[in-house]
Amino acid sequence: MEKWSDCIDLRREREAATIASEDFAVWWAGGRAELEERRALDRFFFDDPEFDDAVHPSCMSYKERYEHALAKGTKFLAKLRQWQRTRLNQEKEHQHQGPEDEETMDIKALHNYRQLLSGPLGTALFQQSFPLRLHFSMFLSTLLNQGNEEQQRLWLGRAWRLDGIIGTYAQTELGHGSYVRGLETRADYDVEREEFVLNTPTLTGYKWWPGGLGHTANVVVVLAQLYIRGQHHGLQQFLVRIRDEQTHQPMPGIDVGDIGPKLGANGVNNGFLAFRNVRIPRNQMLMQHAQVLADGRFVKASQPLLVYGTMVFVRVMIVRDVMFGLLQAATIATRYAAVRRQSPIEPNAPEPQILNHLTQQAKILPEIARGVCYRLAANDLWSFYQRTMQQITEKGKGTPGGGEGQLAELHALSCCLKSVCTQDAVDGIDVLRKSCGGHGYMASANFDSIHGLACAAFTYEGEHTVLLLQTARFLMRQYANANAKKELPASICYLRNAAQLSWGSDLLENVARALEISATEQVREAWQWQLEQRTRGGHTEEQATNLAGRRLIAAATLHGHVQLVRNSMRQMLELKRCVNPQLGEVLQQLVELFVLDTCLRQLGAVLKWNSIGAEQLQQLEQRYEQLLAALRSNAVAIVDGFDFDDRVLGSTLGCHDGRVYERLMEEARRNPLNQEPVNATYQTHLKPLLKGKL
Repeated sequence: MEKWSDCIDLRREREAATIASEDFAVWWAGGRAELEERRALDRFFFDDPEFDDAVHPSCMSYKERYEHALAKGTKFLAKLRQWQRTRLNQEKEHQHQGPEDEETMDIKALHNYRQLLSGPLGTALFQQSFPLRLHFSMFLSTLLNQGNEEQQRLWLGRAWRLDGIIGTYAQTELGHGSYVRGLETRADYDVEREEFVLNTPTLTGYKWWPGGLGHTANVVVVLAQLYIRGQHHGLQQFLVRIRDEQTHQPMPGIDVGDIGPKLGANGVNNGFLAFRNVRIPRNQMLMQHAQVLADGRFVKASQPLLVYGTMVFVRVMIVRDVMFGLLQAATIATRYAAVRRQSPIEPNAPEPQILNHLTQQAKILPEIARGVCYRLAANDLWSFYQRTMQQITEKGKGTPGGGEGQLAELHALSCCLKSVCTQDAVDGIDVLRKSCGGHGYMASANFDSIHGLACAAFTYEGEHTVLLLQTARFLMRQYANANAKKELPASICYLRNAAQLSWGSDLLENVARALEISATEQVREAWQWQLEQRTRGGHTEEQATNLAGRRLIAAATLHGHVQLVRNSMRQMLELKRCVNPQLGEVLQQLVELFVLDTCLRQLGAVLKWNSIGAEQLQQLEQRYEQLLAALRSNAVAIVDGFDFDDRVLGSTLGCHDGRVYERLMEEARRNPLNQEPVNATYQTHLKPLLKGKL
């Protein structure tokens, strides 16, 4: 096929922008060196023809997708390790030190690795994700955070090198998900043999959903109910080999397999697992935070929440993951809206770019702003996680410090933001897909893969409603503490501010304060409703909580939006100081648009709890539309600044050159159905039908 030139509409968009997309890309990557390093890594893979797909994955069967993803995944990991060794040795030579084989396994290395797998590079190569992802995202982080020094010495290095160990994390069961206390898998301690005996007592106790479990992993971290001499000691984590290291055959007593096709993420190899009298040695219970001694004595964890540290870690990462998916979709929709022409604004005028329609701007630009502000929140949440875990670790080693109080705040905040951000991302991706009309429905547009992964994130690692209720319980405790004049965590301090809204000249501060008041009043209402149900209604605390469920979820949701808005406003000032004036102005516009859009989405709650009149609402909506108009000229430059390679987007509609129609036709011609002029079913079915012989 002839080489295409860039679409003239996209070229004009880039020329008319007031910012350079390269400046945006440098800021987005964290600096010039970081940007060039990532681009070099992308080229290292994208220039390798072994990673090209001859057939679009949407045309493959479920079995073919798994085999294709695994084959590509093993090549990917081998090539990535080659890259890392080369870079590490170059650094050592520069520092006049001897070469090393691999980087050290620690939380930073694991975080960097996970970012590669779930970020642009991993997404480019694995649009439906791939079976080894949970090995790096959950299995290794569990070993690092839950295993003691001896267990890490025995397991962590081998797992990091993939030396006979491919792992996953098995928590959810067929009958229980977010209600982890209801899990049925049992681990009974045999004092005589110093072994745990694992069993799956019922069909609903089958482990169900772990990624890579079906046919890929050979070792799992299993969450099971611990019993010693018949006494229950809660949920604990156990290392279990489920497949033979040499033959990969299931071990005795193991029933394991793949659960089948899903809405999305069909390269993950999600599986089921059951145990029948499977014995493991005592040292395969992860014992950094709780222990079973040889004689059967149980040493309880000082901080029970630490047993669920892996889930907190992953929830922190999910906020970043869904931001990335949302911005993928926004990039595709923005470029398509700059190319697609339809519906003249003036009766006799030519068809304009659909991005010129205000209604189209209102669909796309707020989602770009949301993605940017999610990125700011994800970075802040990750820093909070690191600080908290470091303080807890240092205290465990005898170093003065805290962390326990922050752990509860971190848990509540990660639950809340995971729920709010995944909800908004799922909704936003679908809005962006719809903004592309019929072409957005094509699999080659790639909205299906992006949306499927976001939908999965909405549910996994804590169901949406359950996580909001966990945050709400934290808010109820803090509201009681505020009434008792006790110290409050930093993220909850706004509960102490009893001042009513005074609408001033600072529109953003007006909106942020209105949201804080709404969240405070919603917390107060939920707390009072619970109390009333207990004192006057005669209900138990648990029954009262159930009856207050809608109010509790509303409180937690508003709290999440307050955190996102305040974090964005706090970082806006810093953003303007670290970039050039033109880029600083655009970043400020994005933050402002996000804040106003958040208020408009929560308008029911804002009007319920604040005295805001028509004049103030009109001011808010006018500024909202002014921001849409101001950002319109830079829309393409901004999404270019996310620096997504065409392979990352995987979309016929979103490529950098804007040749939408040519790519749609090219992809249609690649369709296996079009590789022959007459399909075989004509002879077997259509011809007899047409001849009246059926």
